[in-house]
Amino acid sequence: MKILLTGGTGYIGSHTAVELIERGYEIEILDNLFNSKITVLDDIEKITGVKPKFHKVDLLDVLAMEKVFEEGKFDLVIHFAGLKAVGESVEKPLKYYENNVGGTINLLKCMKKYGVNKIVFSSSATVYGDQGVAELTEDMQTGVGITNPYGETKHVIEEILKDVAEADQKFEATILRYFNPVGAHKSGLIGEDPNDIPNNLMPIIMKVSTGEIKELSVYGDDYDTPDGTGMRDYIHVVDLARGHVAAIEKMKPGVSIYNLGTGKATSVLEMVAAFEKASGGKKLTYKIVGRRAGDLPKIFANPTKAKKELEWETELTIEDAMDDTINYLKHYTEKK
Repeated sequence: MKILLTGGTGYIGSHTAVELIERGYEIEILDNLFNSKITVLDDIEKITGVKPKFHKVDLLDVLAMEKVFEEGKFDLVIHFAGLKAVGESVEKPLKYYENNVGGTINLLKCMKKYGVNKIVFSSSATVYGDQGVAELTEDMQTGVGITNPYGETKHVIEEILKDVAEADQKFEATILRYFNPVGAHKSGLIGEDPNDIPNNLMPIIMKVSTGEIKELSVYGDDYDTPDGTGMRDYIHVVDLARGHVAAIEKMKPGVSIYNLGTGKATSVLEMVAAFEKASGGKKLTYKIVGRRAGDLPKIFANPTKAKKELEWETELTIEDAMDDTINYLKHYTEKK
């Protein structure tokens, strides 16, 4: 099977590339390098012995993308590419709709033109909005109470995939709703290293530990949680990558939707403490600030469906994620 990874030099894409190569799949990567680095290809090669063929192409460039498809003869697409900064999406909604939704429409048109009818889509738990409960299951209604354009783009794309599948009985789409990826590859060669100011908790913690950011802002300590800080389902990125392998091996006609998470929630301060422990007791500087609009007290995945249908479940822990992050930081610091 030959697979195209859009956004494949990014954090989750690069780890998935490694897992696919190690299982014998032939892959090519398409990325515009907006929020990733070309050097990731060399790191993938160091880990696997294989350097994937790379196309520096933007999904909004239809002609360039058609050339990739014409030459590639792909069997399946894993679609990671997309803008993902929640705050920026509020400030620049049109940019997010054009890039995420428009880019996906272009991709689907290319797939149809060149006879590719299988796609795995990188979605997000943000599509659930505020359900009023912490534990989220795939059968819940989505698209209600989403608090930012980023989440709306993921929901719109999910609906587009459902409509395409309804119109084409040969179309196979698997939607993977991510929770909160953390950690790095055990080699320390690839991890989360955004080009812009990080939005996710772990890269901020990393940059505070290296002195690149002065302190971590903890948004609220008065939630109804054990330590007052928000709780999320943090999944090791390697477990998440393996979820994609499981998904492509269980593809079927129509649309299939799965949560990829651990099934438990960890608070911000628990994550800070776990990082401090993994780093030998080095203290992180943080301050408590006001809540962010739209943040929920606690959310986590119910991953039962993925365990049953994909025969997938997480194997790595928060402690593993912290150890691997520390290992990645050593390589990251050397590169700097």
